[in-house]
Amino acid sequence: MFHELRTYVAAPGRLNALHREFEEVVLPIWKRYGIKAVAFWTEEFGTSNQLVYLLEWASLAEREQKWTASHADPEWKAAAARWEQGPANTLRIENRMLRPTNYSPLK
Repeated sequence: MFHELRTYVAAPGRLNALHREFEEVVLPIWKRYGIKAVAFWTEEFGTSNQLVYLLEWASLAEREQKWTASHADPEWKAAAARWEQGPANTLRIENRMLRPTNYSPLK
C-alpha cells in the first residue's frame, strides 16, 4: 500500500478556483477511474494558499495505470486545455509517494 501526498500551491487569489476544479472536474474523473482520494486539507495555521491531499494506491503499478488512464480521458484533456489558457490556479505542485512503516496505524 502506498499513499501519495500532493500539495498544490495556489496562485494569489486562485485557491477557491482550485477547489472548484477539484470538486467539479477532477473528483468525478477520478471516481470513473477508481482513484481513491483519502482526504483533502487546507492549512488553518502555517502556509496559506495551499490545497493538500492524500491518495491511496495498492501498488505503484496501479498508480501508473489509473493516473495515465485518467489523464487520457477526453474530459480531462478538455479541462487541461482550459487550465492552460486561463489564469493559472497553481504556482507549484509538490508530490511525495509514501510507504507506511511496519508500526504505522494506517497501512
